[in-house]
Amino acid sequence: MTRPPDKPIGIRPAGQSDKDIPIYRFEVMKKTLLSLILAALTAGNAAAAPQQAAPAKNQAASAPAAAKEAKPADRPASAPASKTAPEPANQTASAAGAEARPSGALSPAAVPQIAATAFIVKDLQSNQVLAANNPDNLIEPASLTKMMTAYLTFKALEDGTLKADEMLTVSDAGWHTEGSRMFLNPHVPVSVSDLLKGMIVQSGNDAAITLAEAIGGIGNDSEQTETPKPPLENFVAMMNMEAKRLGMNHTRFNNPTGLASERHLSTVSDLALLAAALIRDYPKYYPIFSLKSFRYNGIEQPNRNLLLFRDSSVDGLKTGHTESAGYNLAASSNRNGRRIITIVVGAESTEARASESGKLLNWALQAFDTPKLYDAGEVISQVKVYKGSANAVKIGFADDTYITIPHGSGHRIRPVLETEQPVLAPIEKGSILGKLKIMNGKDVLAEKNVVALTSVEEDNWFGRTWDSIVLWFKSVFG
Repeated sequence: MTRPPDKPIGIRPAGQSDKDIPIYRFEVMKKTLLSLILAALTAGNAAAAPQQAAPAKNQAASAPAAAKEAKPADRPASAPASKTAPEPANQTASAAGAEARPSGALSPAAVPQIAATAFIVKDLQSNQVLAANNPDNLIEPASLTKMMTAYLTFKALEDGTLKADEMLTVSDAGWHTEGSRMFLNPHVPVSVSDLLKGMIVQSGNDAAITLAEAIGGIGNDSEQTETPKPPLENFVAMMNMEAKRLGMNHTRFNNPTGLASERHLSTVSDLALLAAALIRDYPKYYPIFSLKSFRYNGIEQPNRNLLLFRDSSVDGLKTGHTESAGYNLAASSNRNGRRIITIVVGAESTEARASESGKLLNWALQAFDTPKLYDAGEVISQVKVYKGSANAVKIGFADDTYITIPHGSGHRIRPVLETEQPVLAPIEKGSILGKLKIMNGKDVLAEKNVVALTSVEEDNWFGRTWDSIVLWFKSVFG
């Protein structure tokens, strides 16, 4: 795309409105409203391919049968609300950023009605939530739990704790576990590679437990002064520690399989973070989620994610089901250079979770554009620095920066840079110095942190003293 001519952009100190202080102008800005419009128009030229129509009832035999993934379990007293379809008023569309979910987002084509307890749809390039219903309500993740078990297994493979060709044997507990199975033989070792496929494609609880016991048992040696935790208990502790690190603040895991438990709960917002982490952190192993079937022990089982058979852009992630949780699906689509994920929970059937997820994916891809605003390290402006060896510091973004906006709405959007004032040295490279807000009138559509692109050391004693005097006069006389 041809770069637009340099244009000014609104800049104001954080916390002050347009009425409180004039909007300063900096000619050094590289991309502004014009670039946003041009990028949005360019992105809009790539028409989103519609999802292939779901097969008619008399053609259902061509799609894989959806086997049950976990044995029905009694609903715990603290389990989430019933699977009644949400009221339309509860469904909200938003092009909000990850740091906040402003209510004033532009309204693109109406959010499709989704028959599920909760859902979320997110653009991973911009990290913006496009629509959500009950995103922070506690729900039973069922076998979506296995995304975390897979995440920790990938981590173990990367750090050398496990080897892909390492042979493991299912324990008695794993062999007798309820729910969906890979059909492991307690007398026949199986490779970690096959266990991953059995867990992800076949949703095998026996495979999940075997991997969890292997990873959780590492480090439990006789040299420890305290009695070591059982491997499964240790693995669950690792799951919760990793969830906390990823920002899954409402999640509590109690097992590696997703079998119903009153203390085993999450949210669609948290599960979206986990799905994004799998795609971002382990691209080497992510293709396992796209396998349409896997054969082990003479038994071939299809992937229960029906979207893999209906939409060529869908390449993962995971399904889940228990009687108390309903039918869950975490799905991801990579189409026209955009990566969209959806989490749908509490649907009424395997068909419903697939069709409702498909609605959200197509809506997100067709109703929004995600143009690139700035390259990583690109200078967008500079900020005055006090008490520093330099009088100003260049600011920009640490990573390539994208923005998701409703299709065709670029002409109504205004970017405004808010900076922290005053900025005092020393400043480390990468320090957050403000935010770029994407505005529609007075409504904030998204916020992106801007950072220092260089470091600034403290000035000498005379320079610091002089700037202290300058700041004092500014505070007194405005």
